[in-house]
Amino acid sequence: MSLHERVEYEKEAGGTEVLIQEGNYDLIGITETWWDNNHNWNIGIEGYKLLKGDRQIRKEGGVALYVKYMYTCEDVQVSEHGSSVESLWVKIKGAGNNSDIMMGVCYRPPGQTQDLDEVLLDQITKLSKGQKTVVKGDFNHPDICWNTNSAKSERSY
Repeated sequence: MSLHERVEYEKEAGGTEVLIQEGNYDLIGITETWWDNNHNWNIGIEGYKLLKGDRQIRKEGGVALYVKYMYTCEDVQVSEHGSSVESLWVKIKGAGNNSDIMMGVCYRPPGQTQDLDEVLLDQITKLSKGQKTVVKGDFNHPDICWNTNSAKSERSY
């Protein structure tokens, strides 16, 4: 069971925070948060800074990143002229001589247009230049075979 699946399971049982605290994770990226400003949910987790990108147009979707307070991080704003690409970019400051890490959390809804796919790819390309980068998310490309590094659809490359 993946962390995302476990969080979904634990969310129903009310124990997401316990799961995360027991796992002692440094970074936790979540897609399809479905969070918005219409709820007074307690989404903070002790010991973590929360950065989130709620879907603006309708419910569902959305991305979030919990960063352990021991890390210094900054939200990186990506302006795509009103684009509805769902992504959150955060620079994690490297301690001492360690270099910074760019962290991206992305959600690509099923059926997203090729234009928005290109905007997302441009974001990843621009923000990963010259630095260590980690990108995680739900890209909804079920035809990718990670064992052979191949895909049935050209849009999955």
